[in-house]
Amino acid sequence: MNPIISEITAEQVKKDITPFKVGDGVRVHTKVREGDKERVQVYSGIVIARKGHGIHEVFTVRRISYGEGVERVFPVNSPNIEKIEVERESETMRARLYYLRNRTGKAAVAVKVRENRVAPAATPVAS
Repeated sequence: MNPIISEITAEQVKKDITPFKVGDGVRVHTKVREGDKERVQVYSGIVIARKGHGIHEVFTVRRISYGEGVERVFPVNSPNIEKIEVERESETMRARLYYLRNRTGKAAVAVKVRENRVAPAATPVAS
């Protein structure tokens, strides 16, 4: 990328983004303006894609609402995103989970959940 553009956009990139990846269940808190009032609306679902880099990075969140799949694309560095909470972590083998679009019911949100792996305690070797 052009170094001049990178320098200009560097101040607009958020530094305190919660680390999340494709396959994670997230809750995105967005600011919604209605007239002169402002409130926070929560959109929760599974991250099915992350694209771009720097100021142009976006992620897509998919959820099932009343039996219908709904997807929403959020810019990572948007000032309208208050915070991103990771509800559950997962292990995926792909960079994009577009195959979830063809699934219905519980299978539409079935992503392998990460198990907390604890290394077994080392046993002392008798010499």
